[in-house]
Amino acid sequence: MKNLKPMPKFKSEQQERKFWETHDTTEYFVVDQPIKVNLTNLKPSSKSITLRIPLTMYDDLKMLANKQDVPYQSMVKMMLSDKISEQFKRVA
Repeated sequence: MKNLKPMPKFKSEQQERKFWETHDTTEYFVVDQPIKVNLTNLKPSSKSITLRIPLTMYDDLKMLANKQDVPYQSMVKMMLSDKISEQFKRVA
């Protein structure tokens, strides 16, 4: 059996990506013996953005979110997700 190198600890996804761009996975894993991984709690990567909207729209969003007892940023993400899905269905 091949001697495997110890798996390094990564501080970020970006650091891990850079590492795997220059390293061979077969030096760290037995490729023909897959391991089970639980990814149920994995959160998708996110990106912070700045979005300029009219103050009245911002106030309306906050009011709608408050009525539904949801943080307004979560409401914006849900609305965007729904609209994006709707647009993809139109072009498909």
